Amino acid sequence: MATIVHEPPQIHPQRGSGGPGNFAPAGGSRRKVQEYAPPPASTGIWVVLAAIGMTFAALTSALVVRKGGAPDWRHLALPSILYLNTMVLLASSVTLEIARRRIATFMSGPRVGAAPALWLHITLALGFLFVAGQYLAWRHLAAQGVYLATNPSSSFFYVFTAAHGLHLLGGLGGLGRVIGKLHRSGLRKSTLDATSRYWHFMDVLWIYLLLLLWMKL
Repeated sequence: MATIVHEPPQIHPQRGSGGPGNFAPAGGSRRKVQEYAPPPASTGIWVVLAAIGMTFAALTSALVVRKGGAPDWRHLALPSILYLNTMVLLASSVTLEIARRRIATFMSGPRVGAAPALWLHITLALGFLFVAGQYLAWRHLAAQGVYLATNPSSSFFYVFTAAHGLHLLGGLGGLGRVIGKLHRSGLRKSTLDATSRYWHFMDVLWIYLLLLLWMKL
């Protein structure tokens, strides 16, 4: 009996697209393959956000337990600048969403003129303004003689705001990376979307922390 051997499908390297590691199926569309490939940035950002969420959930649990069994707990009046900082952070999420939509239009249409990075720069400036406002809040408490080790409530205030501030600085670094890639025309949609999700998460996380500190401290 004769055996029919089918020829395996041919896969050819896509020339001019960054090296031999980039492949496209013969007779197919490389663009369609890229659209269906899961972007690593989108997968990784959810892992990062889950880890951050669990960290602050653990800190919240520690706060509730510590306050419940602490005769030395003292009420802490939150600095009023925190509410202004909240408005600044909310505004940064709005400007980032505007930037994301304009960049998506720019990337999908005819690229005429300069890349629309203005709103990204505004978001970056608002982020640094928020960090500066948090520093002023710490200075306000220090001027009143309230420090990290003054009492349990002040300790939790400094820990929560410092932890959030450090994660926000990571988001500022991500925004700077996005701006650099946009100027070099090397920005991927998945990178922009992952950075936007992280930043919006920092926004929602801060609102949660502000409500928690207002109710518990």
